[in-house]
Amino acid sequence: MPVTVLTTEDLMEFKLELFEELKQLLSDHLKGNLRRYMRSTEVMKFLHISAGTLQNMRINGTLPYTKIGGTIYYDTEDLQRVMQKYRVDNNY
Repeated sequence: MPVTVLTTEDLMEFKLELFEELKQLLSDHLKGNLRRYMRSTEVMKFLHISAGTLQNMRINGTLPYTKIGGTIYYDTEDLQRVMQKYRVDNNY
């Protein structure tokens, strides 16, 4: 088993890379971009709707979905589009 010697420079480089990755993850999380796909239960909580309402949205084509096996996934970008499409602006 070969031995690898780490220098102070190696550790400093690792530290900087780690901080950059953490900063990017935190930024994505704050923007709400951390996950691309959500399951049905997550969508129901996010939109505050029932399972029946979510099923109706799938059936009438309001909300696109992907079914893999028995699990249904929703693209968060599609959720944002639906939210924008049905946005009510009450500015008189």
